Amino acid sequence: MPKEAGPTTGEQAKQHALALLRQAILNGEMAPAQRLVENELAEQFGVTRASIRAALIDLEAQGLVERIRNRGSRVRVVTVEEAVAITECRMVLEGLCAAKAAVAASDEQLTELADLGAAMQKAVADGEPVTYSELNHRLHDRIREISGQQTAVELLERLNAQLVRHRFQLALRPGRPQQSLNEHLAMIEAIRARDPQAAEAAVRAHLTSVIDALGD
Repeated sequence: MPKEAGPTTGEQAKQHALALLRQAILNGEMAPAQRLVENELAEQFGVTRASIRAALIDLEAQGLVERIRNRGSRVRVVTVEEAVAITECRMVLEGLCAAKAAVAASDEQLTELADLGAAMQKAVADGEPVTYSELNHRLHDRIREISGQQTAVELLERLNAQLVRHRFQLALRPGRPQQSLNEHLAMIEAIRARDPQAAEAAVRAHLTSVIDALGD
């Protein structure tokens, strides 16, 4: 990553470094177990070591960074077991959001979800797993937003950030998009039918399938 321009000290500098580091981890520019050297990052982002250290503490609290005694910080490695546990928590929260969305969605929002489903079908038919993965994330994001359940949304943002590497690997696994497509379409159908119980059940079925895939 090139050196970034921004504030050099204080809270603004910390937030600047925090945002850039978080995005680099979520984008895969910084790999799991990669060492995070404060001097190098301070030079790269044009901030003080104190700002980097404060940003790393925040990222540790978010589950994205881990501190190794006598060795400094590194990008956190999320094991398969941890990914399964996180997905189990997602199941409850995303099921809640889907149920809320089935009640709260406007007609325009229901049409938007249907359009996303059609775009996902096209991506699978065209053999475009990366496009499908992006649409998948957008669908889950929109369901959460439509739900209006802000507490669940904030918790899910933290949980999903820890799963970036596992979700990307699953998206590229041969046959996985075809399998998950029908699960997502079932979620959309239940929300469009304004059936909160069916919407929650569809999300739980989808994430159960994700847990099974993580264990393969």
